[in-house]
Amino acid sequence: MMARCIQLDMECAALCYSAAQLMSLGSSHAEEICRICAQICDECGNECAQHNNEHCRECAEICHQCAEECRSMSGVAA
Repeated sequence: MMARCIQLDMECAALCYSAAQLMSLGSSHAEEICRICAQICDECGNECAQHNNEHCRECAEICHQCAEECRSMSGVAA
């Protein structure tokens, strides 16, 4: 039941880590990665919001906040 949620959590964490690393390196691909990161953070947040567990609600809120930050770093409006 939560397999999709767990998969997205892991993908989101990996991509967020990669985005942070690329930004710290001054990569010319950082904006592109941040756009993708925003998409997966939103997807993860939407999936987590469907589950009635406290940790899932917290995860959903944080994922949506992260998506907003990624959009602002990539220059994409919400």
